Amino acid sequence: MSSNKVVNIVIAGLGGQGVITASDILADAAFRAGLDVKKSEIHGMSQRGGSVASDVRIGEQVLSPMVPPGEADFLLVLSADQVEPNQHQLKPGGMLIAPEMIDESALQNKRSLNVALLGILSAHLPMVPEAEWIKALKTSLPEKILEVNLQAFALGRGKKSA
Repeated sequence: MSSNKVVNIVIAGLGGQGVITASDILADAAFRAGLDVKKSEIHGMSQRGGSVASDVRIGEQVLSPMVPPGEADFLLVLSADQVEPNQHQLKPGGMLIAPEMIDESALQNKRSLNVALLGILSAHLPMVPEAEWIKALKTSLPEKILEVNLQAFALGRGKKSA
């Protein structure tokens, strides 16, 4: 049973911050690594600025796309004000990945914060090799913003002990 550990990840933020893009990249990278992936999205207000959350579950076999409350191994928030409304998702001992873990002045474009935070997450998911993350980034992002995002990902990935 323990060999079929499912890793539960909740990505939360505000509309327009890249929550859906981040969850798509995560799901693609995990799928490329040969894992079963289920993903669901919860939109608050349907316009830019409303709360958005995406559940991503990865493992050898995943039966449901929804992360049960209090079961998230990782809570990745793209906006500091989304920690409190989503904190209940994180299990005891789970890891909060928040914007303050990245020095935004080190980003070429602050809009790549979502990818920098994915870089932090990636360092804690050894079952998804870095090469698969890079392939997922190249597939998911337009050429014109790819290099900036690859640099943001590398910045986050370098924060292994964050």
